[in-house]
Amino acid sequence: MNTLLLLIIGIPMLEIYLFIKIGAKIGAFNTILLILITAVLGVSYAKFEGINTLKSATKNLINNLIPIYEIISGAALAVASILLILPGFATDIIGIVLIIPFTRKLIIKLFSKKIKKNDTEKNKKFIEGEYEDIDDK
Repeated sequence: MNTLLLLIIGIPMLEIYLFIKIGAKIGAFNTILLILITAVLGVSYAKFEGINTLKSATKNLINNLIPIYEIISGAALAVASILLILPGFATDIIGIVLIIPFTRKLIIKLFSKKIKKNDTEKNKKFIEGEYEDIDDK
């Protein structure tokens, strides 16, 4: 089955399950309040981290360096903000993990190694052929 389809079906099911279990323990009002608090605090902290990432990218550009990590980090922060805005505990946990600089760096390293490995495996294709120098005369 398609991974995206599993995520579209699985994540809401997990969130509903967690709403029921946590809501039974702490109450419906506290559950809703907790969801709102994590959304507001998470997005404000994501904004703070985004500004820090932008400052770091600017420093790299001033030093004539390409801010690759900062671009990827900014994208991770955008995804984290979306996950924090979505109501749910599982998405909040993933969003918080992406916002924390240390864990974000680890996740980016993990994915970059996986992408590099896939790229090197795909680029092992050889094309054989012959060539001939053609003079303008």
